[in-house]
Amino acid sequence: MEYGFFAFLSRVKYIRRWGLMRNTRDENLAEHTLETAMLSHALAIVGNRVFQKDLNADRAATLAIFHDATETITGDMPTPVKYFSPEIKAAFDGVDAVAKEKLLAMLPSELQSDYADVFYFDGDEYLKKLIKAADTLSAYIKCIEERLAGNKDFLKAERSIKKRLLGYSLPEVDYFLEKFIPAYEKTVDEM
Repeated sequence: MEYGFFAFLSRVKYIRRWGLMRNTRDENLAEHTLETAMLSHALAIVGNRVFQKDLNADRAATLAIFHDATETITGDMPTPVKYFSPEIKAAFDGVDAVAKEKLLAMLPSELQSDYADVFYFDGDEYLKKLIKAADTLSAYIKCIEERLAGNKDFLKAERSIKKRLLGYSLPEVDYFLEKFIPAYEKTVDEM
């Protein structure tokens, strides 16, 4: 029997993000996923080295790799739409749950529990928060890049996303914002 799990996931490169916004450069889900995985890994390392936590950075990166995998089925639902009302959010959560089960069914039974572990990652609540923060950091970085390219369409999103990042009250995020985000404002020659 053949299984389509990885072939299906490879389609993340065709899922466009920021569908409601005018972009100077399109971003696909594969790019976003890589950036979110790198940021999740970094936030966990910052937590360990700077704030003496005991976080599994490799697990954070792995969980982030699969954090939007269901979008190969659902497509990218823009944040303002997803959170427009409690009813829409609940409906989206139901669709997302069905998409997870559909993806897991594309695996041999002997592999399903391993991938269910990265789709649901129960018991890793702090890592879940860090991955959400990394996901939001990725969006914030996109807003900075668009602003620097002269696109004013992302200005409001940049302000609201920064406010959301500060609202997480995660020391790892505050550290990243202070130590790493300023470099995104610079050219390669200035770094």
